[in-house]
Amino acid sequence: MSLRDYLRLDDYQQRRFEDVYARYRMLYDDPANCSPMFSVYVPQDGRATVEQQLADPLVMLKSCLDGLRPHLEVEDDSVPTVRVEFGTAQVAAAFGCSIVFPENSPAAAGPSVLERAEDVYELEKPPLDAGWYGKLADWTELWLENLPEGVHIQHPDIQSAFNSAHLVRGNDILLDFYDNPEAVEALLDLVTDFMVDITRHVRSMITHDEDWFFDWGALWRGKARISNCSMHMISPEFYHRFVMPRDRRFFDEMGVGRMHYCGTFGEVIREFFEVPNISGLDYDSVHHDLYELCEMAPERVTLLLYAPQYMPIFGRLVSGDWPKKRNLIIQTNASSVDEGKDILDRLRRSVPGGVG
Repeated sequence: MSLRDYLRLDDYQQRRFEDVYARYRMLYDDPANCSPMFSVYVPQDGRATVEQQLADPLVMLKSCLDGLRPHLEVEDDSVPTVRVEFGTAQVAAAFGCSIVFPENSPAAAGPSVLERAEDVYELEKPPLDAGWYGKLADWTELWLENLPEGVHIQHPDIQSAFNSAHLVRGNDILLDFYDNPEAVEALLDLVTDFMVDITRHVRSMITHDEDWFFDWGALWRGKARISNCSMHMISPEFYHRFVMPRDRRFFDEMGVGRMHYCGTFGEVIREFFEVPNISGLDYDSVHHDLYELCEMAPERVTLLLYAPQYMPIFGRLVSGDWPKKRNLIIQTNASSVDEGKDILDRLRRSVPGGVG
């Protein structure tokens, strides 16, 4: 069977997703009158291992399509998207870092390539096929030929200026902030330049939409997502001085985009919200309080959190204790499709005023 036929969205599902996309757009177009969106993740047995997926582009695509099936059965708000998954080190690999493959785990960066901070001045911006990006283009082309109708390709992971600069330079970059701040800024600028170029290049392969993009099973306003996972390793002051100007420039070049942050500092999130073109933020719900963030976040910014059933935040939401902010995306878990349907129904009924 062709993978185009492996996962078919029938007319009912196509109409359902038209409504889902319209409700996602409401998060940004009318945040005061929108409704929260919900995704329920159900574990699956029998999917290909990471090694099997990395060995064959169609095996990876088939595994991604398998991952969509529970969402179609639960009928949650997760959108049908897949991603060529080469891990979080692709930008670093373009600058010369190796990529390593832990057993049945996503690929990661190998050793850093800049021995001294001043070596950055000898570093050149990579070509668009550097590292794994040539392979990414080849796999993307093959996926587009085999993609079922109605399924979309989302962006590969590009991390962020500091995340990738940290991989390229290694932990010594933390001392460079004090010993050679000019070299840190030069490296951050070079990484940002490449991020802009590679994001535009990848977008040209997967979409013609200038206003919206798919990521993490959702539809977002803008053109790209950056991951500021490592920001808790530096102070909010250093973020504001060194990193924020590069985040702002990336989003200015892209138009609008969202951030991912799985760190622990609460203060740095305030700095994220100062980036004018940020449209969304997802964060680690273990370390940050939804209700505080809803008071802190600008109205235009959609928040995404993962709220598994064992966490107190899930209990508060399902009991009807919702914040005033409604442009929220809530992801949770279930042990089966049937349980997922029940959880989805309970969450939707818990929203004061109902779900539109």
